[in-house]
Amino acid sequence: MDVEINFPTRKTLIIGKNAQGKTNILESIYFLSDLKSPRTSTLSDLIRFNQPQLEINAEISKNDTDIELDYIYTADKKREQRINKVKTTPKNFKLVVSTVLFSTKDMLLLRGSPEDRRTWLDRAISQIYPAYDERLSKYDKIRVQKNNLLKNEILDEALLDIYNEQLAITGANIIYLRKKFLKEIEKIAAEKHRVISESEVFEANYSCPKNEVEDIMEYLKHELAERRLEEIARRQSCVGPHRDDIEFKINGVDATKFASQGQQRTLVLSLKLSELEIIKDKTGYYPILLLDDVLAELDDKRQNYLLKSIDENTQTIITSVDTLLFEQEFLKDVTIYNIIDGNIKNKE
Repeated sequence: MDVEINFPTRKTLIIGKNAQGKTNILESIYFLSDLKSPRTSTLSDLIRFNQPQLEINAEISKNDTDIELDYIYTADKKREQRINKVKTTPKNFKLVVSTVLFSTKDMLLLRGSPEDRRTWLDRAISQIYPAYDERLSKYDKIRVQKNNLLKNEILDEALLDIYNEQLAITGANIIYLRKKFLKEIEKIAAEKHRVISESEVFEANYSCPKNEVEDIMEYLKHELAERRLEEIARRQSCVGPHRDDIEFKINGVDATKFASQGQQRTLVLSLKLSELEIIKDKTGYYPILLLDDVLAELDDKRQNYLLKSIDENTQTIITSVDTLLFEQEFLKDVTIYNIIDGNIKNKE
């Protein structure tokens, strides 16, 4: 089924009951900036049943320039991305649009797995440093090769040394960028968290104790040597940025374990608003803010802080079950759509 929707104003509100297709619209916009879905890692899951392909077409206005984006992924796993009808690389395609998605799933950032926190951090960094994705891909490729080696009945120790050397070098660069970005976003988020909570002190720490690239690399080499027998026994790589975690603290206490539900919401809200701000500061462009049914998860105080924190130049697209959560002042100059069974109508 084809769906076409325009966003003529800075703020757009998409109203509809659950399972009507609201999230699919935000997912499509997010996909243009990341070439990944926020809900699945399998692209074939995005193709409707009995359809040959998925296709997203967008007309973007950026820096007073009109840009056309087209993305196609077929059922036989062929993909193509175009800018102004010209084929391009995924890297260049993703440079056109930046987004910050805040959904109910993000509320689980603290209580979720270390992988959830790494994914959030990596995605935020990639929006600012496009080459970061390439570093992650290079690291993962080496790690897979090492894991395959560790599964062999007869281990090539010399080749294992080579893989560990490469992983230490590539992993050190990834960890360095992660720690650098985390400290930058922590500085902004700590102030926002303090304002919302009125008193609490927020901090974020990365699990690697070293800070400079060379020191991180030596640390990884030491850890790889120390845990060499464990990796051989388990037949998998146990050391590196793919196993690291981010620790969030509120007033010096581990928030991933002991934060109340309200504290968790405040912390995640602070992080998301900081992500929005840091992308604008680093790239010079306002990312598109996507709020997916998140207001219903926030109390009045946090709702008001979120809505009032949105810069008037930030294009914001919000999904909600109704308009009751929004003050009349906010609804001025807002384009409102109703969606039922995938059918979209403009609300007059």
